[in-house]
Amino acid sequence: MKIADLVQSADWKAEKHVPVITAPDKVKAGEQITVEVCVGKEIAHPNTTEHNIRWIKLFFKPDNGKFAYEAACFEFNVHGESVDGANKGPIYTEPFGKAVLKLNASGTFVAEAYCNIHGLWESSKAVTVEE
Repeated sequence: MKIADLVQSADWKAEKHVPVITAPDKVKAGEQITVEVCVGKEIAHPNTTEHNIRWIKLFFKPDNGKFAYEAACFEFNVHGESVDGANKGPIYTEPFGKAVLKLNASGTFVAEAYCNIHGLWESSKAVTVEE
């Protein structure tokens, strides 16, 4: 079995699991850009002690390269846990992250997200670098 066999890319429930990548379609080489990743942009994913997104990782695979690079990792560590019980805590982290990057080659961003109930989910977005 390979990790790819465990990853899903099409939502199948009322809540969203597929990570959304927001990035420009075209950039200039070396230009600073902002890339955002989130889960539940259009339809909210639950964020409870029992059901939540634990992390999102953002990778970049250059068109002319063999390997992907891990560009960012966002962990979401609190989901209403408390000594008073589940969902009674004072803080919740939302599954959203922002990375400021510079690209020198065209390629594809790939985002992986992990739901503690429904496992691994992914999406991708191509970006063209203009000289």
